Amino acid sequence: MSINLPGHAPPTVGFEAPLEMLSACHARIEQQCEILQRLVRHVAHLGTDAQARSAAAGVMRYFDTAAVDHHADEEVDLFPALIEAMAGSDAVCLRELTAGFAMEHRELESRWRQVREALARVAAADPTSLDADAIAAFVGLYQRHIAREEGELLPMAARLLDYDALDRVGRAMRERRGVAPV
Repeated sequence: MSINLPGHAPPTVGFEAPLEMLSACHARIEQQCEILQRLVRHVAHLGTDAQARSAAAGVMRYFDTAAVDHHADEEVDLFPALIEAMAGSDAVCLRELTAGFAMEHRELESRWRQVREALARVAAADPTSLDADAIAAFVGLYQRHIAREEGELLPMAARLLDYDALDRVGRAMRERRGVAPV
């Protein structure tokens, strides 16, 4: 199944494989971060031309929609499913891990709001420059966050969650995006 969400290419996996879909979203976040870094150099040399405006609008669209949904996928559906899978066991370390990821999401969202303000000026063709340090901090935090999720969270979820739990996560992801079941 292929879903086309506004602001990015369709994933190569569908909601029936939610862990793979989360991983594919990580790859798209990394692509948007690369565009953001190139945009800093572009605006510094060429200003807010049509290409810069289009790129800024695309990055804003992605982080305003798909990235928000991605954080909710994890916090509302995946993290609780993992904790439930540990029911009857000592899930303290899992609660700490997921709470740490949620705190990183809040930090990413805060940094995004700062970066977004500058991108909105670029998209509106206002003469501006992009704060390379703020963008580097945002991108660096996302890179570290994704590396931890790919290295710790998703492999743990693959080990702990059964088919029914993964199906519930996938259905919730689909519903969050308003996509009808297949």
